[in-house]
Amino acid sequence: MTSAERAGADGRQLRVRAIACEIAYRELCFLAAQARNIVDLCFLPKGLHDIEAPAMRAAIQEAVDATAEGTYDLIALGYGLCSRGTVGLQARSVPLVMPRAHDCITFFLGSAERYQREFDQHPGTYYRTTGWSERNFAAVDGRVTERLGLNRTYEELVRQYGEDNARYIHELATGWQRYYERIAYIDLGLGGHLGHDGRAEEEAGKRGWRFVRLPGDLELLARLLDGPWDPAEFLLVPVGQTVVATNDARVLAAQPASAEAQVSAAAGGGEGSDR
Repeated sequence: MTSAERAGADGRQLRVRAIACEIAYRELCFLAAQARNIVDLCFLPKGLHDIEAPAMRAAIQEAVDATAEGTYDLIALGYGLCSRGTVGLQARSVPLVMPRAHDCITFFLGSAERYQREFDQHPGTYYRTTGWSERNFAAVDGRVTERLGLNRTYEELVRQYGEDNARYIHELATGWQRYYERIAYIDLGLGGHLGHDGRAEEEAGKRGWRFVRLPGDLELLARLLDGPWDPAEFLLVPVGQTVVATNDARVLAAQPASAEAQVSAAAGGGEGSDR
């Protein structure tokens, strides 16, 4: 049991720094205002998901390392595996806690089990929340789609590459849509007057997909900030350990950082070990 776990079990109020994707901005602000613990929030751009995993990990690690030792008992990470963008993160001076989740859809549905049920029953689902509606834009350089030219219009592609090549690139950029058949708006009871659900329904109509509204559940995010951190649902990363992917139902695990990574960290660089 870490010192943060012991303090939480004793009922002591913890100082928690939450570092999270801005996709959960409204939800985490709402929960932090009600939390038993003292929670400071740090949001990173949603666009980090659109760059390569090592660059995403480096950005999150920078925020983790900027957390003052001795000021906080715990860092709560509002990230899951996220296309392996968290693999290799290290707890260098403050322990970390994060949900055992593949991505943030689990956060908004309230549990990995519910997300798995939704996926099994409706695999071709595109999810929307207030965060996806308000913050689904690029705020970082080096997006994979930009480097590959997949964000250009068909006409722009024709002018640069010719019609045959443009047709191939356009198919590559839009082909993913054939695997989806519905948009699900996860209603978490926040921002309902802003019309985000209506825009999601309109998007579904334009794409020829069905639209459904799913009730959201903030319980998992609430426990990320306040505990208890059940090991079945949360990964606790003690100081000196690094996050690894398990490729099984646990999703994530912690193990001692490699000697090479620790030396690199002490020198002020490095990204941690994936091993």
